[in-house]
Amino acid sequence: MACGSPGSTPLWAGEASWFCCGNSWGPCASTGGGACGTCRSGELQAAWPHASQECWEITRPDLCGEDIPKRGCGSVLTVRHQCSDASVCVTITDCGPRTKSFCSEKTCCDGVCRTNRVIDLTPAAFSALGSLSSGTLPVLIDE
Repeated sequence: MACGSPGSTPLWAGEASWFCCGNSWGPCASTGGGACGTCRSGELQAAWPHASQECWEITRPDLCGEDIPKRGCGSVLTVRHQCSDASVCVTITDCGPRTKSFCSEKTCCDGVCRTNRVIDLTPAAFSALGSLSSGTLPVLIDE
């Protein structure tokens, strides 16, 4: 089924944050391909905490009570901001976020809250949903 098409299957709900592909801090660099080798910060892409078993061991969302399903490199998801209803179609190209580091973190808008970071979006994808300065957004994820 195409991304965002009618009949999409709900997959998960939680917080979305944003990241730069590869090993960089500060402004996004043009280098770094992420865990899948294809991650580009300027593209509509995402990092998923269960992209592989190795990724799961790093992110450990289960320590926050999240039993996130495995979706590997190249999987396509629709991420929808829970309050604005803006959505973006993303491809998984990296491993993350490190959910275990953000257990019980909460993001709210209009009285709607989600906890635990469950997806990282590239700056391009996050900007389709909201301002980068917000840092995190409550989202629903479909496939």
